[in-house]
Amino acid sequence: KGVINQRRENLTPEKIDFIAETDKNTLAEALVGADVFVGLSKGNVMTPEMLLSMEDNPVVFALANPDPEIDYNLAMETREDVIMATGRSDYPNQVNNVLGFPYIFRGAMDVQARGINEDMKLAAVYAIAKLAKEPVPEMVVLTYNLKSLTFGRDYFIPKPFDGRLVTKVSMAVAKAAMESGIADRPIDDFNAYENHLLDRMGKDDKLLRMMQNRAKANPKRVAMVNAEEYNVLKAAQILHEEGIAKPILVGERALIEAAMKQYDIRLNVPIVDPNADDQQDNRCKYRETLWNRRNRKGINEYKAKKYVRNRDYFAPLMLAHGDTDALITGYSKNYSSVLKPVLEVIDKEEGVNKVSAMMMILSNRKPYFFADTSIIQDPTAEELVNIARMTEQFVKSLAIEPRLAMLSFENFAAISETSKKVAKAVKILHEEYPDMIVDGEIQPDFAMDSDHLSDYPFSKLGTKPANTLIFPTLEASNLSYKIIRGMKAAQTVGPVLLGLKQSVHILQMRSSVDEIVNLATIAVLDAQRKQGDR
Repeated sequence: KGVINQRRENLTPEKIDFIAETDKNTLAEALVGADVFVGLSKGNVMTPEMLLSMEDNPVVFALANPDPEIDYNLAMETREDVIMATGRSDYPNQVNNVLGFPYIFRGAMDVQARGINEDMKLAAVYAIAKLAKEPVPEMVVLTYNLKSLTFGRDYFIPKPFDGRLVTKVSMAVAKAAMESGIADRPIDDFNAYENHLLDRMGKDDKLLRMMQNRAKANPKRVAMVNAEEYNVLKAAQILHEEGIAKPILVGERALIEAAMKQYDIRLNVPIVDPNADDQQDNRCKYRETLWNRRNRKGINEYKAKKYVRNRDYFAPLMLAHGDTDALITGYSKNYSSVLKPVLEVIDKEEGVNKVSAMMMILSNRKPYFFADTSIIQDPTAEELVNIARMTEQFVKSLAIEPRLAMLSFENFAAISETSKKVAKAVKILHEEYPDMIVDGEIQPDFAMDSDHLSDYPFSKLGTKPANTLIFPTLEASNLSYKIIRGMKAAQTVGPVLLGLKQSVHILQMRSSVDEIVNLATIAVLDAQRKQGDR
């Protein structure tokens, strides 16, 4: 019927509150020069001419369902500067009550609020608006089959399946209820409340959350190679925005800046280009270091000068010189080719002859730790001892009691050569490290099951299952974790490189954003430990 103004007659009580003193009578007249249109009526009541009559960058919330007040595609064709939302899931910026009401109720109930007031509703709105400007988790992007999501015209409302809504909105509502004086059971510890909400949602990432919180307490500089790649850039953005690490992007500046522009990633962190003029002094220092370390192992001054322009050498040399605290590399190359320059530049920890690598397997039940998954193909008994010791120390650093099973395809038989090797390693561990909870040789399904373990009362594992599995060969460990990763049966984190004096970790080729974030988080914790400031 048009504008609710002073000339309208027989208005309902609900409409009387909205009477406007205006000479406008129709929707078309009301939209001339308007900044915002909010429709909650019926489909196709707004014409292209009406949209064109609005101010620059008009905000149009056409929320009628199933047909909006103006079709989304028609609006986009009519003017490029429109900022539009609908109630439809097949268009960007869906306005859906699922963004608000479940979490408003959650926050209200958790503080036993005596009602839901305007402060609580506004708190929910502000939390949703703030969330839209934060980096979007990879799982949300994948759920909607998109390459990326960044705040802008096509994304200014969070997606309904964004799992962060439960914590951000519920916590904001709970705080507003407390501040407005209607909460009968105030919350004292909002960090604990956040973890409680995630647990209720079935989030099996307690260990990752703990690691991230520890990293945030003292974030370290992390050099990130392959920074022109979307996944690395996006991970760097998340690490920076969440305060987990202080990323340093290593690579060709022009490519990195072009990628930032292409993917609309806003990231104000240092970019280090190994071949740039401003790195001349560093190249000279690094060349001298590399030549001094390797001049008796095939690297002459010419090669050293050439190699320091290669980011696979330049980045480890940054770490060796203290120009970064940790290093994440390997996104685009196979593991061994990236490991070689790292080992040529970074010293091993005292007592370590060979480095090894470990994978974290985050199952629904608990975390498991597999080693060695990447480096030593057929370890000797003595090398198995070192792998077990390094892995045990890492697990302890996470405040988890390591219970090690030395694996074989036999249980305490030592018949095959492989089992004999494992049994010898166990004997050494029992004699030299009697406090370690370790035993074998044992099959993995027996080591991970209390009932099976009860058949071996002499075992140091007792009846409490192992959480740390040391494999007899690289083939066995690598295939095992990659089967788990391929089946998506559990989340995998790593490989965690063990045995170096400084924090270096090498990605699996084409790691996901989440995998890079998780490994970088471990790199920060590793740097904290090795720099003595945990």
